[in-house]
Amino acid sequence: MTVMPGAEPWSSDGDDVGVLLLHGFTGSPASMKPWGHALADEGFTVRVPRLPGHGTRWQDANLTTWHDWYAEAERNLLELRARSRHVFVMGLSMGGSLTLRLAETHGDDIDGIVLVNPAVHTERWDRHLLPLLQRVVGSFPGISNDIAKPGQDEVAYDKIPLKAAHSLAELWRETKADLGRVTQPMLLLRSAVDHVVEPSNAAYILEHVSSMDTEEVVLPDSYHVATLDHDAPVIVRDSISFVRRLTGPRDDETTS
Repeated sequence: MTVMPGAEPWSSDGDDVGVLLLHGFTGSPASMKPWGHALADEGFTVRVPRLPGHGTRWQDANLTTWHDWYAEAERNLLELRARSRHVFVMGLSMGGSLTLRLAETHGDDIDGIVLVNPAVHTERWDRHLLPLLQRVVGSFPGISNDIAKPGQDEVAYDKIPLKAAHSLAELWRETKADLGRVTQPMLLLRSAVDHVVEPSNAAYILEHVSSMDTEEVVLPDSYHVATLDHDAPVIVRDSISFVRRLTGPRDDETTS
């Protein structure tokens, strides 16, 4: 199995603040690495895993389910929890779905979550046909690189693997059913124009989580893959501020 150039996982060991970054469906760590580098420069310990079935061939995704993606995310979470005083999970699109699921099942192990254009459903008309289509059709045309900024590449598949998409819908159902179990502080950033995830997703999440500490930020100059888009500096700035607010300043800031 050959990993696409740029789709390799990435990590950096830093202080006792651990951050797990989760990429989106059919995407790869390439969409998260610039964000991860910025967090590592801040001194945090960062993990950017490649989720199973991603970053290789679209056919490989059809051999996996959301349980496989979740298991890899959970493995990284537990590794960070074992070595870190504070742990945050941050996700893009399906990575946001997995972030919510981790928050639902791991409670106090997570200090806060950051969601970028998270998804818990789709309004596509063909969603009702997916249970049948995934049995007879391998893929649909892809939804990759929805980015306003020229020259960016999230290193994603150019097809939607339908068996994997059907499993993604199952993840959404499970996650939506348990949103009330999300109590962690939450920062949600969404693009004003997103050709992949509808605004109703963010509205639903904000309405149904039990978190008392929530903030929504609208990104005016980015499309779906906002982590590689014009507003990426806003995501970096606001996520670092979010972490610092919940964990306190760095040791060198308190002694200077």
